[in-house]
Amino acid sequence: MLEKTYATPCGAIHYWVTEKPNENAASLIFLPGLTADHRLFDKQLAYFEGKYNLFVWDAPGHASSWPFDFSFTLMDKAKWLDEILSAEQLPKPILIGQSMGGYVGQAYAERFPQKLAGFISIDSAPLQRKYVTGVEIWLLKKMEPVYRHYPWKALLKSGTNGVATTEYGRKLMRDMMQVYDGDQERYAKLAGHGFRILAEAMEANLPYRIPCPALLLCGEKDHAGSCIRYRKAWHKETGIPLEWIKNAGHNSNTDQPQSVNQLIEGFIDRVNQVGD
Repeated sequence: MLEKTYATPCGAIHYWVTEKPNENAASLIFLPGLTADHRLFDKQLAYFEGKYNLFVWDAPGHASSWPFDFSFTLMDKAKWLDEILSAEQLPKPILIGQSMGGYVGQAYAERFPQKLAGFISIDSAPLQRKYVTGVEIWLLKKMEPVYRHYPWKALLKSGTNGVATTEYGRKLMRDMMQVYDGDQERYAKLAGHGFRILAEAMEANLPYRIPCPALLLCGEKDHAGSCIRYRKAWHKETGIPLEWIKNAGHNSNTDQPQSVNQLIEGFIDRVNQVGD
């Protein structure tokens, strides 16, 4: 995979993409969660390399995609993603978003419904306003000072132990958080802005329908907020298949990569059958 950059009015986005995309193969578009970076999908990239076209980014403001001005919206991220995918001529995109990456995927589906071949949510939740309470939206907008004043060592511990159940998953999250070691102000702005634009996207009260084959993946031990409650309601409301990942937390693709990879591969096979 090649590392490339894409210039936006707010800064440059770093991303990694298959060097020579195969126009006859599906394109797997991996979108990491808030404060995580492209390394979140290392186990997926290694497994699918050579089988499909691959793409992953450091989301705006994250890791290598810095410096970046925090004046963008969730829809801006979806727009920039589409511009990059168009420039790279990646065919049949299947968006695979973990947590915040799943919200980016839903924003993309709202704005570019005709372009998606598939959508997989990994430990994410629905973007529709009806699933969340007013208090939850209010709290999302107030997170920046919490992260600014939280002792860094305690934040590092809770941020790693709280999202993963395995040694590999926790070490990986710790390594990704260490990018911001010594600059907690940047980490707080990054997290606070992410939660704020999420709240604003929910308040926009758009349909956020998924117009393509979709799959919901959820770690059985995911204790991030009310995510499990949201996903159960999402599945019940829409009928989108929901798969529970045993012995996995919020970053289930790092805790149980083999199970997640097999589910992704099975989903791709079903999408290809529909396409045929």
